[in-house]
Amino acid sequence: MDLRQLEYFVHVAELGSFTRASAFLGIAQPALSRQVRALEVELRQPLFERNGRGVTLTEGGKRLLAHGRGILQQVQRARQEMDEARGVPSGHLAVGLPPSVSRVLAAPLVAVFRARFPRATVTVVEGLSAYALEWLQIGRIDCAVVYNVAPGPAIDLVPVLDEELYLVSARAPGEPRVGPPVALAELAGHELVVPGRPHSIRMLLDAALVAAGHKARVGVEIESVPAILDLVQHHGLHAVLTLNGVRSHGHEDVFTVRPIAPARGASRLVTTQWIATSAQRPRGPLVNQATLLLRELMLRLWSLPTTADSSASVTSQPIA
Repeated sequence: MDLRQLEYFVHVAELGSFTRASAFLGIAQPALSRQVRALEVELRQPLFERNGRGVTLTEGGKRLLAHGRGILQQVQRARQEMDEARGVPSGHLAVGLPPSVSRVLAAPLVAVFRARFPRATVTVVEGLSAYALEWLQIGRIDCAVVYNVAPGPAIDLVPVLDEELYLVSARAPGEPRVGPPVALAELAGHELVVPGRPHSIRMLLDAALVAAGHKARVGVEIESVPAILDLVQHHGLHAVLTLNGVRSHGHEDVFTVRPIAPARGASRLVTTQWIATSAQRPRGPLVNQATLLLRELMLRLWSLPTTADSSASVTSQPIA
């Protein structure tokens, strides 16, 4: 069985059309049809049912597709391991990023990754930390940036930096960009737009308020940082975010941020960013070098000054 014929068959099956598959593969449709027909002759059965809208798989085609995908993945993995044996990072890397981190990190990560690893490809998947940990365990992604996760035997975690949380409000005319610290009792009186559980910021906020004898006054639950900031700016709600979360809005001067004063004897509200990888699967040169690149970019980008930095007492602190 010719691997090229198998690859052509899989693309036709997945795209449901010889026309779309030929365009994707960059080959003439008659040549593609001949290769698939040769495979059908070798296997002595039809693999597709042709119709006016494209093609559908026969029962034999469905069985071959299941095997074909696995065979092609094994061939790709073999090629990747041969390159890795020579110390050349290659293959495909899938990275999970929280939405707020993705807005700052995704574009620089892709640009530097392509320049540094020309033989590799990268996919960025957005999702909350809880989802990213699940994706790591099932193999959907290879590494992830996550917030405030508990260590476990299935996941390897490397802390990168801490970010302090602030109360974010719409800025009134003449109001400073950085206001005085806000006590937890005062914060509990503001109507908040915050992510739902199990978002790490929400979990931190609820735990701090409960420990101080208060409860968050939640007006809206939403997990999109741009939507949160729009509601703060235009609808009189308040949010609890990091400075870099506010910076992702692009117009941070329309907000006032206030450090959150901890309860007596308690620590400041700080969220930690970690790089997570699976502890159950081997890591090749690409994953190892890509996680170093992630850390490098995070420390560089999160150290950039924000308009609030000159007055705020704490911003992003790297972890040694």
